[in-house]
Amino acid sequence: MSSAYLLVSHGSRDPRPEIAMQQLAGLVVQKLQKNLPELIPANGGVVSSPKQKILVGIASLEMGAEALHEQIKQFAQRALVSGCDRLKIVPLFLLPGVHVITDIPSEIALAQQALGEDIMIDLQPYLGSHPGLEKLLAKQMATIKAEAWIILAHGSRRPDSQKLVEAIAANLGAVTAYWSVPPSLESQVEELVAAGNREIAIFPYFLFAGGITDAIAQAIEELKLRFPAVTFQLAQPLGVSAELADLILDLIYQ
Repeated sequence: MSSAYLLVSHGSRDPRPEIAMQQLAGLVVQKLQKNLPELIPANGGVVSSPKQKILVGIASLEMGAEALHEQIKQFAQRALVSGCDRLKIVPLFLLPGVHVITDIPSEIALAQQALGEDIMIDLQPYLGSHPGLEKLLAKQMATIKAEAWIILAHGSRRPDSQKLVEAIAANLGAVTAYWSVPPSLESQVEELVAAGNREIAIFPYFLFAGGITDAIAQAIEELKLRFPAVTFQLAQPLGVSAELADLILDLIYQ
C-alpha cells in the first residue's frame, strides 16, 4: 500500500502563504524520503525506487481557482497514476473551527464520491491538535524579552474552538486575543497596561505572514501611538521550519 499526501491550508489572495506552503511541502518530502526503508543507487547518487515515489501536494479551502473537492480529486488522480492507493490529507489549521470540523470533511466526502474506491482518502488530525506546537511557540517566544505576552489567534465562531490555544497560552504565561472574535487585541492590551505592564509582546498565532499579519502590524503601530509609554514587540508567525515539518510528519503517521 502506497500513500500520497495533501496539505490543505485556508488559502489567501496574498501570494506569500502559497509560497510558504510550497516550501513546507518540500521539507515534508525531504523528511519522508529519509524514512524510506529501501533506496537504490542511480547515476552515482541515491534515488527512491519508482514504487516508493513520494507525492506531496498542497491545496486550499478558499481563494483557489477550483473548489477544494476538485483539487483533491485532481491530486488523487495524479496519485493513482503514480501507483498510490491511499491519499492522506492533513489540514494545516490551528483552531478546530468550522473549516476543520465541517467544511473540509464535506469537501473530502464529495471528492471520495467522485473517485469511487480506486483510492481511499484519509483525513488526518489538524495541525493545531499536535501537542508539539506549544514547544515550538515557546522556542520562538524565548527570543523576545517582555513583561507580558499576548497570543493573537484568528478565532472562530464555533463554540469551544479556542480551548486549545487558551491552554497553550496559560502554559506559556500568556493571555489570548482574537482577530475575529472577542477578546480583541486592543482590549487585552488595555487590561495589561492597566495592570502596570510596560513591555508587551504579541505572538501572531498564524502559520505564515500574509494580509492578516500585515493588519496586525498596523494595529500595533496604532497602539504605540495610543500608549507611548509602552514598548510593543511583534513576533513572527510560525513560518516554515524543519520543526513544523516534523509535526506534520507526526500527523501523517497517526
